[in-house]
Amino acid sequence: MKKLFYAGILGFLLFEIANVYFIMPMPGSQEMNSITLAYFLYSWRWLFRIIFAFLIIVGFRNAYKRSRIVSVLSLVILSGIVYAANFQMAADAMFLSPKTLRMSNADNNQVDLNRQVLGVERNGEAKAYPIQYLGYHHQVLDTIAQRPIMITYCTVCRTGRVFEPIVNGKAETFRLVGMDHFNAMFEDKTTKSWWRQVTGQAIAGKLTGQNLPEVKSSQLALNQWLELYPNSLIMQPDQDFTAEYDSLSNYETGKRKGKLTRRDTLSWQDKSWVVGVVSGQESKAYDWNTLLKERIIYDELNGQPIAVLVANDNKSFAALQRLTKNQKLILKGNTLQDPLNSYNLLGAALNPLVPSLPRLNAYQEYWHSWRTFHPNTKKYE
Repeated sequence: MKKLFYAGILGFLLFEIANVYFIMPMPGSQEMNSITLAYFLYSWRWLFRIIFAFLIIVGFRNAYKRSRIVSVLSLVILSGIVYAANFQMAADAMFLSPKTLRMSNADNNQVDLNRQVLGVERNGEAKAYPIQYLGYHHQVLDTIAQRPIMITYCTVCRTGRVFEPIVNGKAETFRLVGMDHFNAMFEDKTTKSWWRQVTGQAIAGKLTGQNLPEVKSSQLALNQWLELYPNSLIMQPDQDFTAEYDSLSNYETGKRKGKLTRRDTLSWQDKSWVVGVVSGQESKAYDWNTLLKERIIYDELNGQPIAVLVANDNKSFAALQRLTKNQKLILKGNTLQDPLNSYNLLGAALNPLVPSLPRLNAYQEYWHSWRTFHPNTKKYE
């Protein structure tokens, strides 16, 4: 009977460790294709706990008689690990959503204008969300043009994405549950399926294979965004999370030293920055160092001529489809010009009689993330 007690203790310990290991950034955990195992353990967690607790209860009396100190100490250690795994190391306990989402116009804005934001515009309504805040919260829920949106960011992948949190035609809520291949995962409240942040796709659970509708967004410096959309609302800091925001104050500039969120200044390293562009079924990565040097890169993607550009602030970028292969652009301040026409940074023609340059989905991302989630990507070299 004593053996049952210690088998229950050991089994409980190993289960709680495994339950966290596969969905958190621990040595080796994020390089494995372990999502199926991780979801199985998580889905049946209470059954495993009941079984191991039963063994502990059945064997406790004999174990206590043999050694009071060892048996009690074993329970104390188990309790500590269970508490840490479920209340301290749980993703949604470490990264909280804003208690109150406060939006302000430019006149009342408290956010540094040089900060980078994820900007969203729909039907004439524009909103901006500072990456410094998104990086901590991981997700922020809001509405735009009377439609719900879920603004997400994963600092370990450097991925900002905006989705409509609509599942099977109904609004859904999500919680941060962990990560897979270093990318944040969310769990929906209704079916408990797990969704990948970078793609908005369910990768485990009942809804595996479904996708959240993506909302096109832009990553710009706030002053650039407000120049394009002066009536935009801007997410303001939640005073309850000042310390957490401050810890990410140097994230945007790539000056953090941590292994997960640092920047490789050399090109095409795991933590190098790239701009990933998607057109149709094709994708391509553009090295950030090269982009800063060339300012405008002319290329073709999915059979269409494109231009990938970065503004003079070395922060704001966009990918646009050119009207012809021969169209060349000059960036003057925040305006793109060809010999006949002028456009803003996101390709909108300043003359309403002239066709705009279609904007492509473009994301600043770590190279390890882009190549993982776009395995067929091409490289611009």
